[in-house]
Amino acid sequence: MSLKIKNLVLDIDMSLMSMLSKIDRFDALWASIEKRGTTNLKKLKHIALVNSCGASNRMEGSKMTDDEVAALIENINESTLSEKDQQKVAGYFETLDAIVKGHESIKITESQIKNLHKLLLNHVEKDAWHSGQYKYISNSITKDLPNGARQIIIKRSDPGLQTEEAMLSLINWYNEDQETLPLIKVAVFVYEFLSIHPFQVGNGRLSRLLTALLLLKNGYTWISYESLELEIESRKSNYDTILNGAQQNKQNRNVTAFLMFFLDCLYTLQRKLTSKTEQAESPIKMLSQREQKMLLFIQHHPGYRSGEIASKLEMALPTVKKSLSEMVFKEIISKVGNGKATVYFPT
Repeated sequence: MSLKIKNLVLDIDMSLMSMLSKIDRFDALWASIEKRGTTNLKKLKHIALVNSCGASNRMEGSKMTDDEVAALIENINESTLSEKDQQKVAGYFETLDAIVKGHESIKITESQIKNLHKLLLNHVEKDAWHSGQYKYISNSITKDLPNGARQIIIKRSDPGLQTEEAMLSLINWYNEDQETLPLIKVAVFVYEFLSIHPFQVGNGRLSRLLTALLLLKNGYTWISYESLELEIESRKSNYDTILNGAQQNKQNRNVTAFLMFFLDCLYTLQRKLTSKTEQAESPIKMLSQREQKMLLFIQHHPGYRSGEIASKLEMALPTVKKSLSEMVFKEIISKVGNGKATVYFPT
């Protein structure tokens, strides 16, 4: 069965519906993982942030490794950002960080999307003239023919009125459509955004940032703990083939392959996240009842000393100290300070 969504064709079959169902079922599992609080979610989120900044910019030609990205993010306030790759990564980090922290207050409007684009290019001085503004020059993909003529391979919206109308139509559709399933709406929005290519540069990077924003706003909060950008980077050749193939057919643009690619990336990320959380929780499952009680106390009362823990739980201090030492070694908890000033925190 084929459906018309906006101006695109989508083929609905059992494989697509099954994938949508699998992805949505993960929400209940993720809620349980967050509630248990036995996984170092803060660490997972930081790793995902680094991976996302590195991968998204590498897809646009950056040479920075994830280790270099991590070092830049760690010292971003002191960095001079003298190199172009550093400037792009810094902008991506600040934009993604703003999205993760403030997605609930960011509305899907032209002004908000332009603001995100401006933040993305904030550190790139040569792009200041068009930062936060729709394109002034055509960015359709062309190739030169032997006779000297130029052939358009992928037609983007023309600068000016055509781009403005296309973006307004896309944003209005997204905000007004109450029938299309959220994940399909996200994929269609991103696909159409890339088809329009509304900005002079940064469209690819901004499309991935908008993907994160839309997923978060639709309740898929787990996306902050795995990098969609890294997953797409690992499939870049397939991604480019699917996207370009769909965009070249202007008469009957079928978005099915792009949607299935998007859903398969999300499902793969869910499986990776499940594996990571299970590995993180496996040492905890081996704890004794006494140690589990101590861990639960530390999770709800971080920063307590061993003596305070022993007193609150009515346990022998030597036993508590031994268990604390073992849990620190297993990286289930962490300690800060030395001697009598040592305090304990959940990892």
